[in-house]
Amino acid sequence: MSDIIEVFQKLKAQGHGALIGYVTGGDPKPEFTPRIAEALIKGGVDILELGIPFSDPIADGPTIQAASVRALNAGTTPHIVLAMAGEVKQKYGVPVVILTYFNPVFRMGVERFFRLAKSFHVDGIVIPDLPVEEAKAYRAIAKSCSVTTVFLATPSTSNERLRKIVGCTSGFLYVVSHFGVTGTRETLADSTIQLIRRFLPYTSGRVPLVVGFGISKPEHAKRIIKAGADGVIVGSAFVNIIHKHQSEVEKMLQELETLARKLKEATRTSA
Repeated sequence: MSDIIEVFQKLKAQGHGALIGYVTGGDPKPEFTPRIAEALIKGGVDILELGIPFSDPIADGPTIQAASVRALNAGTTPHIVLAMAGEVKQKYGVPVVILTYFNPVFRMGVERFFRLAKSFHVDGIVIPDLPVEEAKAYRAIAKSCSVTTVFLATPSTSNERLRKIVGCTSGFLYVVSHFGVTGTRETLADSTIQLIRRFLPYTSGRVPLVVGFGISKPEHAKRIIKAGADGVIVGSAFVNIIHKHQSEVEKMLQELETLARKLKEATRTSA
């Protein structure tokens, strides 16, 4: 059993959902990321998602695009982010998932990338621009390296395609809550709850269902978990704090921990 699945099973037994926290590795500088990870984990993040910065992040809104620019300008490379993941995993024991576009993987070489991920004890990989139909060889390499695969499903995903995506997913199903790119939202649309209810019959007993894109407030997390999702992914809300306080590191870390704590409390269904 993977560490990711073990986390979901333990939380489910407690009546809790998982809080997955996303930040871009190396934002604003590589030396900040371990401290940022520590703040999020202290706040209650169950799984850490680290993004490999990329020059053309098509699924991301302005907040995470800007984070990628800052990280790239600071000299962050895929190898550096993978090494950060290993450091976090070794120190805190929290599962770490890497989010990367396919281009950096292709440039490094898929087998080399996964061997490196395995050496740093990375738990899972998300590649948002890799369709499941083109991922057969990638999945085989990931499996041989004991790295779980995470695929995305969107509001436009048909039931037939959803069945295929779930069958190819070994980590968790990443449900994109709305059309468009990442970014914070003031309200959670009722359509997100309807989407969870549509997808649950396909994931229940197979893979955890996790909702991301636009999740930024405790009330969003609470509604999503109460609707039956196994977890939420929060990214832009954390990255906004990093951007706002990049020259005030201690304030940044405190605000990250505080937001993580509020979000984690909201994932407890008894809360």
